[in-house]
Amino acid sequence: QVQLVESGGGLVQAGGSLRLSCAASGRTFSTYAMGWFRQAPGKERSFVAGISRSGSSQYYADSVKGRFTISRDNAENMVYLQMNSLKPEDTAVYYCAADLDNPHGSKWDVEYDYWGQGTQVTVSS
Repeated sequence: QVQLVESGGGLVQAGGSLRLSCAASGRTFSTYAMGWFRQAPGKERSFVAGISRSGSSQYYADSVKGRFTISRDNAENMVYLQMNSLKPEDTAVYYCAADLDNPHGSKWDVEYDYWGQGTQVTVSS
């Protein structure tokens, strides 16, 4: 069992930055990969970024590559999403998720086993 709690969302102007955090508890954190997804109003949930169990491998959606950075601290049971150069189209509810089976995680949400409750990010133009 894994519990995930996101924080750090808010309202920011275009071009600004936010750092999302996800606190994990339950199963040993270093035994599962993590991902960030987002869902904008009226749209399906989409992949944002993923990171392997050790943190040595990260990958991103093309839409955020070069602007967002995913990282994790296995000692603190935390995963982060640093979001820079934010755009209005980044507005969405952001979710962290845990993938217990794939060492590097996945871009597919169906592969993830546990989800947080989400945190709202709103980027104004």
